[in-house]
Amino acid sequence: MSWVQTLAVVVHVLFAASIIGLVLLQRGKGADAGAGFGAGASGTVFGSRGSGSFLSRTTAILATLFFLTSLGLSYLFSQTTEPTSVVDRVQTEVPAPAPSGPPAGLLPVVPETTAPAAVPEAALPAVTGAAPATSTAPEPTPAGK
Repeated sequence: MSWVQTLAVVVHVLFAASIIGLVLLQRGKGADAGAGFGAGASGTVFGSRGSGSFLSRTTAILATLFFLTSLGLSYLFSQTTEPTSVVDRVQTEVPAPAPSGPPAGLLPVVPETTAPAAVPEAALPAVTGAAPATSTAPEPTPAGK
């Protein structure tokens, strides 16, 4: 935002706050009824004619200035060439060309295996038909000894 836009926004907010303050200072239509019961002296601060014409005229001038700053702000902010969206600010990158094979994540990776080393025949136990029976029970002793 340029300094002109910042200044215009600050002036616009000051006009809005001034209008709010002036409207709150003005007496409503029901205040005339209270003047009959002794509250009529409160309007003498602004002269013999009361506060109506001074505050009304000042409010009208500030309202006109508020509308003019609104139009000026709409013109100032419409002339900006900055991107207005987060999506517009993102710079798109050109993707790299895809490799000719299938995507790497779809095929399982199988580690290369080597053939087991040859074991000499002499180191292997000889396997013959049935394994020798081994018993853990003690052998019976002959009866005559």
